[in-house]
Amino acid sequence: MIIKPLQDRVVVKMAEAEETTKSGIILSGSAKEKPEIAEVVEVGPGTSDVKMEVNKGDRILISKYSGTNVKLEGQEYIIVKMEDILAVVD
Repeated sequence: MIIKPLQDRVVVKMAEAEETTKSGIILSGSAKEKPEIAEVVEVGPGTSDVKMEVNKGDRILISKYSGTNVKLEGQEYIIVKMEDILAVVD
């Protein structure tokens, strides 16, 4: 099943949370920070007012509490509006 977003919405899949620190300390589940970096899965067509500035496969930085969580076929996705995307990460 494919999710096809409408208007200025983007379907993203969140990156996995870091399990170890740079110094090698393993983090427990509660100590992990929610990642804010996601991968774009699908992009809507945009609107006459909003130009879509991301493409499928881009890694992006999104607002921490934005979007709608959706679970489909065992995968978790978030549908966000273009305005909730803060930057593209290289």
